[in-house]
Amino acid sequence: MSQRQLKKGVAGWVLLASLGISYVISGDFAGWNFGLELGGFGGMLIATLVMGLMYICLVLSLAEMSSSLPTAGGGYSFARRAMGPWGGFLTGTAILLEYAIAPAAIAIFIGGYVNELVGIDGPIVYAAFYLVFVGLHLWGAGEALRIMMGITLLAVIAIGVFMVGMVPHFDPANLFDIAANPDVAGSSSFLPEGYMGIWAALPFAMWLFLAVEGVPLAAEEATDPAKDMPKGIIASMLVLIVFAAAVLLLVPGGAGAEAMKTHGAPLVGALQSVYGLDSLAAKFVNLVGLFGLIASFFSIIYAYSRQVFALSRAGYLPRFLSLSGKRKVPVWALIVPGVLGFLLSLTGEGDLMITMAVFGATISYAMMSLSHILLRKKEPQLERPYKTPGGVLTSSIALILSLVALASTFVVSLQAAMWSALFYLIMVTYFVLYSRHRLVASAPEEEFDMIASAESELS
Repeated sequence: MSQRQLKKGVAGWVLLASLGISYVISGDFAGWNFGLELGGFGGMLIATLVMGLMYICLVLSLAEMSSSLPTAGGGYSFARRAMGPWGGFLTGTAILLEYAIAPAAIAIFIGGYVNELVGIDGPIVYAAFYLVFVGLHLWGAGEALRIMMGITLLAVIAIGVFMVGMVPHFDPANLFDIAANPDVAGSSSFLPEGYMGIWAALPFAMWLFLAVEGVPLAAEEATDPAKDMPKGIIASMLVLIVFAAAVLLLVPGGAGAEAMKTHGAPLVGALQSVYGLDSLAAKFVNLVGLFGLIASFFSIIYAYSRQVFALSRAGYLPRFLSLSGKRKVPVWALIVPGVLGFLLSLTGEGDLMITMAVFGATISYAMMSLSHILLRKKEPQLERPYKTPGGVLTSSIALILSLVALASTFVVSLQAAMWSALFYLIMVTYFVLYSRHRLVASAPEEEFDMIASAESELS
């Protein structure tokens, strides 16, 4: 355990809120607009409202659990406590699938923005960003988190400039300029792909919030987890709701849904459509907007390293992955998933990567929501510095909607869902045949379980 330590006390609630925003903010700059192609503005709007509700309920549930069980395992540790080793592993693996693949999608979108700026795209861009930002995390957690906060601030400024620039050009008619498909049921200018368009848009609506649930992964490095974790994750969610509403309305409302539905840099494209290709506003948002993608890329690298670290420290993944260097950062947990993510980015299929990340995310959301329900019923005496408004009703809504979102990935891309399912099967096979027999009793998540078992026997 002495070789598997993280630096404590480096993150207060403001930094945690910044971390939550930075996980997600790339979704405002690219990727979400593919939902316009599949569902039109109406389909994307309804999908965003539904997924926004799911995330609000999930975040409120996580706020309670992260204040009660503050470890670097996040959702894995909650499920481990509620459902034992199997529940912990299945949840942790789903989170790992999400966080290992999401940076690959973001790297592809970064390539699109860099191409707009300097005309360079592809593997050389992806490799450069992986090398630089994995390297910064190897430098140290405190330093990396402070850099992340600065980058996130620049991204927020870019969204602010975009909003100011686009509000005068908003025209509701532009939202509905995608032609209705006469061959599908329920098609209209509001729902050009009919009712199924809502279903198909769900994964891309999730992209506006995906990964905010990663804030609890910083629990062991928080200043005061009991107070800071709930404040940080709830504050970040409130900001993200505002950003999601802004881009969803102003991008198609200013430039037209038809023109923006497949654009690689929709915020830049919207500004170019109203101010011209060489406009100062478009160039500024293109340059500074790149920091939005970098912020999420940077912070999700942090998230996947902590998830791998926690799973490895407890024995669910190979032990060497949780070794930390002199600067108390998980070296191999940063490098190995980074290499895998870079290889995935070489596909150049950003929308495919989004769907694969959503597949893992929705499984983890269902498991974390179920964990909240079970912990409320099994351990009512557990100290809860923060309690979820609505209790198990709130987490039950998150559970049901996450299963709906999981089913939607099969509608959007059966190929992506099947590749994700194959990864999941390989990991489960490894657990069944090897790692479940070699769990580490002194890991925090396992200690929590032993203490809880002993207390229940005494009572």
